[in-house]
Amino acid sequence: MSQTLSEQTIALVKATVPALEAHGLEIVQVMYTQMFKDPAIRDLFNQSHQGGADAGSQPRALAGAILAYAANIENLGALTQTVERIAQKHVGLQIAPEHYPHVAEALLGAIKAVLGEAATPEILNAWGEAYWFLANILIGRERDLYQEQATTDGGWNGWRSFVIEGVHAESAVISSFVLRPTDGAPVIRHKPGQYLTFWLEIPGRPPIKRNYSISGAANGQTYRISVKREPHGLASGWLHEHAVPGTVLKVAPPAGDFFLATAPERPVVLLSGGVGLTPMVAMLETLVAQHPDVPVHYVHGAQDGATHAMGSHVRALTANRPNMQVTTFYQTPRAEDAVGRDYDLPSLINDHWLSTATPIKDADYYLCGPPAFLKALVPALSLAGVSSDRIHYEFFGPADDLLAA
Repeated sequence: MSQTLSEQTIALVKATVPALEAHGLEIVQVMYTQMFKDPAIRDLFNQSHQGGADAGSQPRALAGAILAYAANIENLGALTQTVERIAQKHVGLQIAPEHYPHVAEALLGAIKAVLGEAATPEILNAWGEAYWFLANILIGRERDLYQEQATTDGGWNGWRSFVIEGVHAESAVISSFVLRPTDGAPVIRHKPGQYLTFWLEIPGRPPIKRNYSISGAANGQTYRISVKREPHGLASGWLHEHAVPGTVLKVAPPAGDFFLATAPERPVVLLSGGVGLTPMVAMLETLVAQHPDVPVHYVHGAQDGATHAMGSHVRALTANRPNMQVTTFYQTPRAEDAVGRDYDLPSLINDHWLSTATPIKDADYYLCGPPAFLKALVPALSLAGVSSDRIHYEFFGPADDLLAA
């Protein structure tokens, strides 16, 4: 961040913090309404996060991000991790520099529309300067990421065609899809924990984009994703019903800032809930193959045996490895679910158990799961004394309330 904002701009942007606290969500909603009048811009976004089942989680997340930017305008170093996460998401969605002016116009127009006379020319000019300051940081980082993707062995830019080579039911609600590029060439060896972005063309619908974590270790030839069929989920429902072997999908290169350390120096605790196990299985496979001496504790929570995916695969990976443990929690075990065979504890994963059963003072914790899972366990680990540099987490969808926690 070599450039600087003027003192006047900093003062004016900070002065808008109370207005953003009161009207930020409305500003973002107006902004999206304006942007989505252009189908090309609308199709860049995951529409499921605009409303419906997610109840507008993307607008809430963006409103929170704008507020955080205004509040930290004097100390942008506090936002470095957030900027990296946004850049990674943008690269997955194939955001390009030419898209940024559309957002600037919509944002400034929304500020003016919602705040009215309070949005003076000075305020709008300050926010214009602040927007482009951050936009140029993102554009620069995204340029580097696109270059890295294009020049890495097996790399590409844009949307590459992959054929579904195999489909495997992992549980009553989760299925895995093995993907191979139609050109037969190698693929990027992803970092375990990263995701792929898919451009899905569903008949009768505008194109939609979805991120799915890669659920296997890198092999340079194929990728595996494991997808939960969500109630009323447009993309997941289509994949489960129509994505059979031979189906061709458009896929962007691996992206994401959540991944296993290249050379783990501490014990590793992999902590997941539900379909959050997908990046954890990729990490576990990598640890077994490349770092067999690293102490690992794989901890997973599921509803019951019907929804528990990849349990036998995980136990097979860690069998006869004394430094690797597996603990499985079932929230509501079925009568046919057996302790010691299918699961270990009939409860939710909790902070007391983590403090006593995992190396709380030494380990790196990698977490992935639904919002309630992360809201409970990320702060609990912090309160238990795990430093922020040892807590790494991924979430599916916008992180509106989690970042506040």
